[in-house]
Amino acid sequence: MRYLYALVLVLLACGAVTAKEATLLADDPVVEQRLIAISEELRCLVCQNESLAGSRSDLAMDLRRELRTLIKQGKTDAEIREFMVSRYGDFVLYRPPVKPTTWLLWAGPFGLMVVGVGALFVYLRRRNSEVATGGLTDEESKRVEALLKEGEK
Repeated sequence: MRYLYALVLVLLACGAVTAKEATLLADDPVVEQRLIAISEELRCLVCQNESLAGSRSDLAMDLRRELRTLIKQGKTDAEIREFMVSRYGDFVLYRPPVKPTTWLLWAGPFGLMVVGVGALFVYLRRRNSEVATGGLTDEESKRVEALLKEGEK
């Protein structure tokens, strides 16, 4: 039984040895607050649905390190955003500017919704007109009546 306890302790110790260290925050808490504020508005280029501040990808960590460097160099938030956009395009912004190259991005969802509602409207009108005009012929009505009479007997 002692050997089993010793084995468990050795395995636990091995797990503790291989654990990663937490990434250090910036030396200055003001720099870290600016970093978080800026990176919340930027998209992780790997995850794409996660902000740069919340992503754990290696690229996101590198970009946060780059942002810290720019903040320490005294760049403004606007200059940092311009740097990121010049490097990675408007896609890196969660709220890209409205300009001719992003019109489809802004109007696309509304356009698709209008097309979908229009297609649904046309489909329902066609279906209703087919149902309204699709009654039974005289021959089919007589056959139905005959079948009903047979079922009553």
